[in-house]
Amino acid sequence: MIVCGVDDAGRGSVLGPLVIAGISIERSKIKYLSKIGVRDSKQLSPARRENLYGKIIDLVDDYYVARISPRLIDQSVRKNQLNDLEAKYMAKVISKLKPDSSYVDSCDVNPIRFGKKISKLAQSGRIYSRHHADSKFAVVSAASIVAKINRDKEIEKLRKKYDLGSGYPSDSKTMKFVRNWIFTHKKTPQFVRTSWKPVRILLSQR
Repeated sequence: MIVCGVDDAGRGSVLGPLVIAGISIERSKIKYLSKIGVRDSKQLSPARRENLYGKIIDLVDDYYVARISPRLIDQSVRKNQLNDLEAKYMAKVISKLKPDSSYVDSCDVNPIRFGKKISKLAQSGRIYSRHHADSKFAVVSAASIVAKINRDKEIEKLRKKYDLGSGYPSDSKTMKFVRNWIFTHKKTPQFVRTSWKPVRILLSQR
C-alpha cells in the first residue's frame, strides 16, 4: 500500500515560484518518518530541515517536485483561480507518484471540494484533503520539508544576484527591493508576482 503526501511552499510570497512537492512511501514505513523527527517544516529550523531532507529522500519510495512560475500564478490570481492552479499541480504530482491513497494540505476553505478537484484530475487512488495536514500527517509533513527546501533553493539562486530578503511581503527588505526595482525600471522583474496587492500598489505609484 503506497501512500502519498503533498504540500506547497511559497504560496504567500511576492516573488519566486510556488513549489508543490509530493513523497510516496510504503504505509508500513510511515512510522519511521515520525521516528526521525519529521514534522511540519514551519516548526523546524533551517538546519534541521536540511538534515531531515536527506533522510526523507533516502527513506521514501519516490518523490516529485513541481514549480509554478510567477507568470502562471499571476494569470490564475487575475481569474481568481489560484486554488484551481494548485489543485492541478498537486494532481500532477500525485499522477507522477501513482499512490494508492494521498493526503494533501488544502488551501481551499472547503477541503472536501479541493480534494474532489484533485481526485478528478489525478485519477490515482483516494484523496484525503485536510486543513493543516502538514501538522497532522507525517507523509504531508515530509512533503512540506521537501517543498520548503526546494523553494529555498530557488530563492537562494535569486539571492546570489539580488539583495531581496525572504521574498514575503512582511519582509521590509523584500518590499524595498521590489519598490526600488519598480521605480528604477518602471516594471517588475520576471520573478516578482505582479498580481499580489502590495506589488499592484507599487506599480500604480510608479
